[in-house]
Amino acid sequence: MAAKKEKPIHSLIAGTTAGAIEAFVTYPTEFVKTRSQFGGQREAPLTIIRSTLREKGFAGLYSGCSALVVGNSVKAGVRFVAYDHFKGLLADEGGKVSAPRSLVAGLGAGMVEAILAVTPSETIKTKLIDDAKRPNPQYRGLVHGTASIIRQEGIFGIYRGLFPVMMRQGANSAVRFTTYSTLKQLVMGSARPGQQLPSGITFGIGAVAGLVTVYTTQPLDVIKTRMQSLSARQQYRNSFHCAYRILTEEGILRFWTGTTPRLARLIMSGGIVFTVYENIIAVIGDRGS
Repeated sequence: MAAKKEKPIHSLIAGTTAGAIEAFVTYPTEFVKTRSQFGGQREAPLTIIRSTLREKGFAGLYSGCSALVVGNSVKAGVRFVAYDHFKGLLADEGGKVSAPRSLVAGLGAGMVEAILAVTPSETIKTKLIDDAKRPNPQYRGLVHGTASIIRQEGIFGIYRGLFPVMMRQGANSAVRFTTYSTLKQLVMGSARPGQQLPSGITFGIGAVAGLVTVYTTQPLDVIKTRMQSLSARQQYRNSFHCAYRILTEEGILRFWTGTTPRLARLIMSGGIVFTVYENIIAVIGDRGS
């Protein structure tokens, strides 16, 4: 199937909108996933939800949400613009993009988004969630928390865990885009030329892409969370040391901690993001053509 090259501004608008909506809708699952990945005593997802509701109320499940919504909207915008750009560069003379080339385009998009958007927002979000479980939290929201982190640790304080984030985002985007584009091409093969897929089908394909992504990249997500926690500097020298300690002290299964809430989020995330993106592109693409 020929690869249609979207205008960067259209990809940016559709991507940022899709990212913001997805982040807000799915944030409680992200909160539970992050809390479960911290070191110390293991907490089951339902235990985290019950204790948070009891101690902080429903708003407690949205601790650090603003950091993720802002970061996720920028991330999604950058991701789709970068992916469309790389996909255009890698398309053959007929405009087709093979699965291996789609994988490379996704990998490139993931690396770009990790540097420009994901690492700062993920670091701030993780520290806000880690801080929120303390009896007397020191951060009073996104702006105060960001300013405090930079004041205490410098600008590199919000770039802690850059390497595992780059690895995770590269793998995330490579797996998700390749799975999505491959399944979409299979489905479109039986559709009429020029026919747009129904939103339900798009959501289903995106959800499957999210499912595949979770199980293949979860270890990188756990390492990323540990490296961005408040106690990371005291516990780990670098990402490899973090992975070694988790493996030797907690066992290999610890790398898949938080799979259930992350699975719930990425299945919804894949469905929401691709559905919103495709529908916005269909509207503004037609108007801009």
